[in-house]
Amino acid sequence: MQLTHYTSNFNKRTFPITVVGDNVTNAPNIGSLFRMCDAFGVEKLILCGEGITLGRKTAKTSRATEKVVPYEIYESALDQIENLKKDHFIIALEITSTSQPIHTFQLPTEKPIVLVVGDENFGVSEAILNFADAIIHIDMFGQNSSMNVVQATNIALYEMTKQLL
Repeated sequence: MQLTHYTSNFNKRTFPITVVGDNVTNAPNIGSLFRMCDAFGVEKLILCGEGITLGRKTAKTSRATEKVVPYEIYESALDQIENLKKDHFIIALEITSTSQPIHTFQLPTEKPIVLVVGDENFGVSEAILNFADAIIHIDMFGQNSSMNVVQATNIALYEMTKQLL
């Protein structure tokens, strides 16, 4: 029998992870980020960029998780990362010449983690990549060299929470 929202009994848990969206502005993607942050027990979602609002399209995709996931909205992701770096380990999710595969990266446990995910077209900004403590990527085996920001965030949060269990 398939379980529903009312009959499933997953243990609720919050992990010391903050997701920062670096200029993720597409409303359905923002809604999906809320949904994934709820599903994976993320402490907070920080959305950064100009003109980010939570409208009807966001709410439709989020399925009301914007009401339960703590979040903040700022213009500058770099400013937020600089503030968080004082007591968080900053991880950028991006394919670079020095990034490490997520499945071999060992998460630090001495500090809370910030996972920075990037703009739908340009990824995580170079300034944030230079500021990050680590850069991780998801190995891909097809012809394409990127995936949707929400899909990548799903995979990353799955791997990260798996390690933190």
